[in-house]
Amino acid sequence: MRRSRAFIPTMKEAPNDASLPSHIFLARAGFISQVAAGLYNYMPLAKRVIRKIENIINEEMEAVGAQEVELSFVTPVSLWMESGRVEKFGKELLRFKDRKENLFVLGPTHEEMMVDLVRNRVTSYRNLPLNLYQIKTKFRDEARPRFGLMRGREFIMKDGYSFHATIEDLDREFDAMERAYKKILTRLGVDFRVVEADSGAIGGSGSKELMVLADSGEDTIAVCSKCEYGANIEAAKRGARAVIPEAPEANFNKFLTSNVKTIDELAEFFKIDPYYTIKCIAKRVVYEDESEIVLFFVRGCDNLQEVKALNATDALDIVDVDEDELREIGLTPGFIGPLDQDKVKHVIDTDLKDATNMICGANEQDYHFVGVALGVLSDVAYFAEIAEVNEGDICPNCDGVLSFTKGIEVGHIFKLGSAYSEALKAEFLDENGKPQPFIMGTYGMGVSRLVAAIVEQNHDKKGCRWTKATAPYMVNIIISNIKNEAQVELGEKLYGQLQESGVEVMLDDRKERFGFKMKDAELIGFPYTIIIGKELANGAVQICDNQTTKKILVPIDNIYAQIMELL
Repeated sequence: MRRSRAFIPTMKEAPNDASLPSHIFLARAGFISQVAAGLYNYMPLAKRVIRKIENIINEEMEAVGAQEVELSFVTPVSLWMESGRVEKFGKELLRFKDRKENLFVLGPTHEEMMVDLVRNRVTSYRNLPLNLYQIKTKFRDEARPRFGLMRGREFIMKDGYSFHATIEDLDREFDAMERAYKKILTRLGVDFRVVEADSGAIGGSGSKELMVLADSGEDTIAVCSKCEYGANIEAAKRGARAVIPEAPEANFNKFLTSNVKTIDELAEFFKIDPYYTIKCIAKRVVYEDESEIVLFFVRGCDNLQEVKALNATDALDIVDVDEDELREIGLTPGFIGPLDQDKVKHVIDTDLKDATNMICGANEQDYHFVGVALGVLSDVAYFAEIAEVNEGDICPNCDGVLSFTKGIEVGHIFKLGSAYSEALKAEFLDENGKPQPFIMGTYGMGVSRLVAAIVEQNHDKKGCRWTKATAPYMVNIIISNIKNEAQVELGEKLYGQLQESGVEVMLDDRKERFGFKMKDAELIGFPYTIIIGKELANGAVQICDNQTTKKILVPIDNIYAQIMELL
């Protein structure tokens, strides 16, 4: 492609709302343009990157026997009512009526549609397993679309669904898809981690996320120092503590603790480790038709993990509660403990089950209980894993230590089981001729999000640094002075040679200053830029490696061979 004919509208200034490097550089380098909040046009450079990602996905899906389909973007609400997900998705589900007053949604995901496609068409166990996927535009009406392609309302996604007769076959396919997804990300050239995760609004189990590691990632990941264990902070677990602090000695009693409200103040007052204190976090949990205040209890050295808390209560949302609301139901903020089970629902972290030598609020102003043994609540309290892991905790799979890093979720795979097939009455006949619901898995990968994630992991202060597998063009030839006949002649010759060899090459033949062209090249992020300039008088040109930023002088007789070797 000749740069003089290419539609690449680069800009000096970033969009006002751009904060992430991917948003800034993709907009400035002429990859995307914003239409409205969370809505973007993909310009030619972006389409080339997207197509490369899609090609790799298609090749790896074909290798594992998945078949590509394309489902309607517009989905009847009736399918979502059958599955029971209309309310669960809430306002993110964009609904509209057609001229006949039929209600539809723009598909944010396609579980219902894929089940509807298969039901009554696959009727026997002999036709299973089946793995179908699509690469499709999706729409979720995000309340706060931000970060460019990272969290847009409209996005491109690969979503796949497998259908099975047995759990064992689902497990086999799940492992095969995990390997395929790893191959995709490896081929794309990104540094990633597969982590355990929460299934969210989709539901199911066996949930794993594929995270591209980047400092700007929204997700916090707990990773092990020794083994391959990794988990989103929302789902991370920990092993038994390696060191238990020395326990305080006290018989059960009520103790005056005037103006001692926080965990730090309590630990300092009694000269103990916060491990032996109990922290209360009061929240209002929201269900479909109602809400209630729930008290969550964890050790003083831990924090509440809100996604785990949601899962423990089967709620739709969890929000803060002010102190006046607590006083209205007879609770004393700062001194709430788990021993009074009458006023409101309690959820206690499993790490506190049968804990002894504890100190907790006495549900009375300025008083705490000491010498508390939680075993007295074993038969009456509800225990669940609700604490967030801490850096330095022990890995649940080995004796390694957990640390935190940041990641961008670009893929999510999980085992759906039969939840959707049962809800939509999608069945097959088993070996005995009896109807059974399909057992399903689902496998998603964010294509447009990958575009942004690659830039988040590969950029510098000047612009994008595309991996070789994803660069829109591999080589950029800059003719420094378009009025210099020798420079133009060599540029044209090299451009023709590379094109004939199948190399994706850009020839910058614009009548612009060299500095302007070079800044554009650095902003766009071509892996290699060949500069045909002043060194031509000495029989040489420069090759700039975008990843290392090194420049090497190459004799003009060797330039073609040298660039082909680099490629």
